[in-house]
Order: sequence, then C-alpha cells, then structure tokens
Amino acid sequence: MEEVAAVRRAASDATADVVPEELRETIDDHVDAGSTVPGVLTILSAGATGDDLDAIAERAAGVQLIYEGLRLTRALVQSDPWTSGNRDDADMDILAADVLVARGFYLLARTEAAEAAVGVVRSFGRDQTERETDDRPESFDRNLEADVLELALIAGSTASGGHPVDAARIAADIAPEDHPFQAADHFFDGVDGAIGALALDGGRPLNRND
Repeated sequence: MEEVAAVRRAASDATADVVPEELRETIDDHVDAGSTVPGVLTILSAGATGDDLDAIAERAAGVQLIYEGLRLTRALVQSDPWTSGNRDDADMDILAADVLVARGFYLLARTEAAEAAVGVVRSFGRDQTERETDDRPESFDRNLEADVLELALIAGSTASGGHPVDAARIAADIAPEDHPFQAADHFFDGVDGAIGALALDGGRPLNRND
C-alpha cells in the first residue's frame, strides 16, 4: 500500500532531529516494528491519493506517533522491566514513548483533531489506572486501539473539510480483538465493509479505492 510508505516516511521525518542518536534509534526501531494502521486510516479518511498523500501525511504521522508512544507505554506498564528486566533499556524506552506522544501532539496541535488527541491520552491514563485494580484487566487493552482509530477518522476526515459520522462506533467495531494491530494490508482487507459505511459531512462514503 502506498499509504504505508507515506506514513512511515512522514513519521521518520517528524523524529529525524531527535537527539541523542541512541534515543532516535530506539524511536525508529519501535516505529518500524509497529503496524501503520492508524496512519493509513487517517489518509483513507481524507480520501487522499497520489500527490495528495503528502498533504495529509503529516496528520497521519501525528496519529501514528501518538499511538506508538502509548503502545510502548502500555507494554512498559504491563511488563514492568524496571523490576524484571534491563533498567537502562526501560529508561530509554519510556523516554522514547514520551517523545513519540509529544511529537504526535505537535503535528496535530493546529488541526481540528487536537482536542481528540488530548482525549485519547486522557482515556489511556484512566484505563491504565483502573486496570491495576480491576478483576479483568485485559478488558481495558483494546480501548487504546479503538480510541486511536477514532482519532484517525477525525484527523483524516476534517482535513478534507468534513467530519465523521459515528466515528466512535465504527472505530469500536473495527478495533482488533487482539492488540496491537495487524499489518495494514491485512487489517484493511478485513474491515473494508465497516469502513465503507463511514459517511463524511456531505454524505460522501469513505472508500479506500477513491
């Protein structure tokens, strides 16, 4: 998918100036290992193709980086490497997570999705706090993916002058039962129907083949 390449390129550009080099490499490794589903959905929600990809790629990178930072934070919270692993690596990872989220916020700060981005992080914080004492902690784990998909729908659709209808419901419907996301091509092959039901302001349906 050409959208995957656009997301990875924009995400890399957004963190290219991070120093020291070891931190930047940690960030690059984590982003490269992850799925680009959030960023790709942002592009698809905007109906961007061809040359238009560059115009929306910055928003896509913002959504992608926020997800990567929170995904890394979730992994660290649940594995607690400070007590059972390499503390130095854990310190670098949590710093990388902070940078990822901060860069994602920066890219979305002047967009219509800024408030939604803040909401994703707040919801994530509440979930992680409640997860510690809940009888079914695993029930919270899917929430991040659903929230990020909703953010992607908002960031993409508003870029093209619309707004998503039922974004929260659609995001919940297509969020994976198992987290994190599959590779983007596999994910979108399985949810075309649900995404195609998304109506933007003015009634134009989202179509990954636009």
